[in-house]
Amino acid sequence: MRWREISAVAVLGAVGYGALELLWRGRTHWTMLVLGGLCFLLVYELSGLDVLTLRKKCILGTAFITTLEWLTGLLVNCRLNWKVWDYSQQPLNLGGQICAL
Repeated sequence: MRWREISAVAVLGAVGYGALELLWRGRTHWTMLVLGGLCFLLVYELSGLDVLTLRKKCILGTAFITTLEWLTGLLVNCRLNWKVWDYSQQPLNLGGQICAL
């Protein structure tokens, strides 16, 4: 039964992330749907940890999402050379894969 919950959360994250990207940038890529689903699931699981304060959950969630975004960028943009995104022209970027803005 838990797999249904996990699947629903992941699908919701994938669709939500993809929709936000379409609204913001006008385009998305299937890898962003996978990443969005994974990030949403991770934050969902993190939210259930009663031993952490909300502040700690937010900090950890931000760190996890940023790390996953960076790792995905290294894979799809640098390793596979798919050029899905490039933040290299933005200030405060890390290798063009993530950006503080």
